Amino acid sequence: MTFEEWERTVSGAITGDILWKVRAYRLALFAADLGWEDVSRLAQDHRTRALSDQLYRALGSVSANIAEGYSRSGGRDRARFYEFALGSARETRDWYHKGRHILGDAVTEHRVNLQTEIIRLLLTMIPDQRTQTLREPREPYSPNEAPAS
Repeated sequence: MTFEEWERTVSGAITGDILWKVRAYRLALFAADLGWEDVSRLAQDHRTRALSDQLYRALGSVSANIAEGYSRSGGRDRARFYEFALGSARETRDWYHKGRHILGDAVTEHRVNLQTEIIRLLLTMIPDQRTQTLREPREPYSPNEAPAS
């Protein structure tokens, strides 16, 4: 399945969220969906059962941390969660490399390249967030006045 084919299958509840505009998030969700089959294959072999669990957790952590970071109000808070996602993407690549004997070279190369693209995006996003102040402090208002919008 291509990324474009996969995108057409994603629920409107997800695609309607502003977070959907973040390419790294979309790619991480795609990778997690593709990884479902990979994890299932690895779980069938007793030698890679534990590896499959680690891969599943790492794959899910990438998009979850991007989503968590995106919901933060400050750039530094966002950057911290994007760094967690970065670590998980690197960990995912490592687990794919270790599972290559069962998954095969073509699958492994595709998944590693996908994680590498996510890593490149995150390496751009993290420094950008560290320098941003997303919300300016507001002027205090008296209880008799309407709050500024």
